[in-house]
Amino acid sequence: MSQQQLGRGPLRSRQPGQAGPTPPSPDEEPAAGSPPARFVGWLGGLGAAAAGYGVFQFLFSVLPGSIDGAAARYLISGVSGLGTFAAAWLAAALLRARTAASAGRAQAPAVGTAAMAPGAPGPLPQVFASAYGALVDQVSVVEDPERGRLTGWPHSLGENTPSRPTPVGTAYGLHIMLDLGVPDGRLSTGDLVDTLWRLRLPGGGWSARSQGSEARPEVTALVLGALARAGTSAERLAAEVDRCTSGFTRQLDRAGLESTHVVTTVLRGLLRAAPRSELLPALRETLADGAINDPRRERLRCWGYRLQPPYGRPSPLHTAQAVVALDRAARVLGEDSDARAARARAAREDGVRWLLSCPDAPHDTCQDLENLHEEVRRPRTEDPSRHEVLNVRHFTASWLARALLSPGALEIARADGLEEEWRIRLEGAVAAVWAGQTDGIWSWGLGDSTELRRPMWMTYQGLSALRGHAVWMYQPGG
Repeated sequence: MSQQQLGRGPLRSRQPGQAGPTPPSPDEEPAAGSPPARFVGWLGGLGAAAAGYGVFQFLFSVLPGSIDGAAARYLISGVSGLGTFAAAWLAAALLRARTAASAGRAQAPAVGTAAMAPGAPGPLPQVFASAYGALVDQVSVVEDPERGRLTGWPHSLGENTPSRPTPVGTAYGLHIMLDLGVPDGRLSTGDLVDTLWRLRLPGGGWSARSQGSEARPEVTALVLGALARAGTSAERLAAEVDRCTSGFTRQLDRAGLESTHVVTTVLRGLLRAAPRSELLPALRETLADGAINDPRRERLRCWGYRLQPPYGRPSPLHTAQAVVALDRAARVLGEDSDARAARARAAREDGVRWLLSCPDAPHDTCQDLENLHEEVRRPRTEDPSRHEVLNVRHFTASWLARALLSPGALEIARADGLEEEWRIRLEGAVAAVWAGQTDGIWSWGLGDSTELRRPMWMTYQGLSALRGHAVWMYQPGG
């Protein structure tokens, strides 16, 4: 396994023209154009001293002569004038301060729903609609002489090569359709499901385009998870689940079992497709045992890109992947059954604490959000002296957002008094996710060139993170 390599730098927190001024809400203080504000502005415009002198002159002239002596009338008028002077000066100063604050808020860019007036729709529906439109426009339909009609997507949108549907691209496309709810009939999830079955390898299972004709557990689990989510019965999935689990052993796939990315992908897929699989507790234990201590962050446990030595350096990306997988496993398997389950829970909780302890700032451009690129190397079955290389790119901000949105993350933050840290880091990760999209599609830069790819997995992860955040943060009115 080669060492991790850093990919592109941190995502921008904002894009030009992304948000406009924030309109005032109904319960805000009166604006400068309201009648009370105009009166105070007029009074302050006269000058506090002039206002005070005017009150003094008025009272001195109208106070009755029955008041004992001119000195008393001077005293009453003077005190009243000084009071008016102070009140006018303070009111004008307060108005200027509020006006300046309102101007500052109007100039400050807002992100997401903060830029919207109360009751106005936020930008997320348009992003979802744009993403759906792009996928409809670029869906590939191919008549294969052996496999029949294939409907789906290649690895990335807009590929120059013939856009033949692939298992990875079509599985992520099916996930996107299920997230968006398929608002019309231009795309059929049934066609996508049929295509994934037709793309199955002759010996069973699925593989990525670069992996050739040998099934790999991470791709098989990805496809099985999408099929299960689309409603495929457990009986139809059973044979493929058995092939996936039987081939994912140390003897047959040591490189995969030592990869944090591969183990978490298989674990998530099987939790959807085969929640009663006997392999799930073993995979959870493998993942929990692969955690490492980070002396730079209070010796909290986290994850690198490997689950066996050499682990690699602590990685926010792989820690977030582990937290998501362990949190989902906790919902299915429980965490109170035995000592091994308890160890998995302790590792998951430490992983959340590690993510919340990021020392960098601001948290929408911090180093924890840097995208990563890694390679998964496996010996080829037909020639073990040669290696199959799977290049894996990771959208780190989306994984951090999904990890912090996991049900257990907020529980841990609240129990530890870290709810504010949780909120700040979640908002930063979501802002970075939002900044990476254009019309609902996310792009991955190719090295130092200006060329961009639009991988299906990246758009799915971006939409999934934004959708999860919107659902989590929803507050019913009234």
